[in-house]
Amino acid sequence: MSKPVSRSSSPSSSKARPVLIVAGVAVAAALLGLVSYTATKPSSPGTSGSSAVAEVSADPQAGVYAELEKYARRDASDKLALGRADAPVVLIEYADFKCGYCGKFARDTEPVLIEKYVENGTLRIEWRNFPIFGEESEAVARASWAAGQQGRFWQFHKAAYADGAKEKGFGAERLRALAAEAGVPDLARFGKDSEGAAAREAVRKDQEQGYALGASSTPSFLVNGRPIAGAQPLETFTEAIEAAAEQARTSAKGSR
Repeated sequence: MSKPVSRSSSPSSSKARPVLIVAGVAVAAALLGLVSYTATKPSSPGTSGSSAVAEVSADPQAGVYAELEKYARRDASDKLALGRADAPVVLIEYADFKCGYCGKFARDTEPVLIEKYVENGTLRIEWRNFPIFGEESEAVARASWAAGQQGRFWQFHKAAYADGAKEKGFGAERLRALAAEAGVPDLARFGKDSEGAAAREAVRKDQEQGYALGASSTPSFLVNGRPIAGAQPLETFTEAIEAAAEQARTSAKGSR
């Protein structure tokens, strides 16, 4: 089975083909959601409201798929995750460090979500390396994993997604410089880990999960089983997170 053509994506990509999010159930794959960029345009300056791509309806369960919720690992030892393992909402991000729209999300949207939801225990963010732009994408993905082994993944993430960082490329020396900027204490170990079998296996596992879900562009997200494709406006994420948190509260009350 051939892999889908991959690309970076944004709601402003009006000519982009639809993104399919597919969940595997046993051996078969079931089509769970279809997100079309061609039907979506970014909000004009001064207007409010989220994009139709991930619009949250009055029913908090609309657009949510139980099969996709299972992809949250909730592993307290996961070095590429941020927030409580038992947080009611998990946002899974499939992204590439060479993706410009992923960088926009990392700089403009993610810090707001961390301050508003991660810090109060509502949200957990789980990163999945989804390199789709060739050898440098693979190399920086492994490097981010290696930085994580020394507890500096999110610092490396910030450095690699800094404005203008991807334009400098992700060659070996550049990756070492980013690791130093991120405060990775043992750069010799970092270099060894980056090229090791464990890093390659971790990246392969994340990448194959993304393809199995049908993600064909970056960034792609799951919020408690709700697919969100592209660097959507902040409101899209806040609405999805709050709907998921409300659903989690309702379910908790019902189980008492």
